[in-house]
Amino acid sequence: QVQLVESGGGLVQAGGSLRLSCAASGRTFSSYTMGWFRQTPGKEREFVATITGSGARTGYADSVKGRFTISRDNAKNTVFLQMNSLKPEDTAVYYCAGRESYYRAYDSRAYNQWGQGTQVIVSS
Repeated sequence: QVQLVESGGGLVQAGGSLRLSCAASGRTFSSYTMGWFRQTPGKEREFVATITGSGARTGYADSVKGRFTISRDNAKNTVFLQMNSLKPEDTAVYYCAGRESYYRAYDSRAYNQWGQGTQVIVSS
């Protein structure tokens, strides 16, 4: 198992950028597919991006494609979410998630390790 801790959230103006980080404990990080999800009050957790353990394959929600980039540094046990051209509708709590699998996953139910979340607020 890995334990996940997100950081990098904050307040930014529309059109700005933020970079989220998720630090993982444990020695098997490279065997984990990682994902980013987000949630706003009263709504279900929404898929944002996923990346395989090697970093070779990624996937994105249509709403963030071309604006967000997921990446990872296995030497540092960290996964990143670079968010550019932010919009007010990107405002949410962002969660990092992990699953011990070689395959990408777009459904939150496929992940069994979760961080505590980091708040992102985009002002108009």
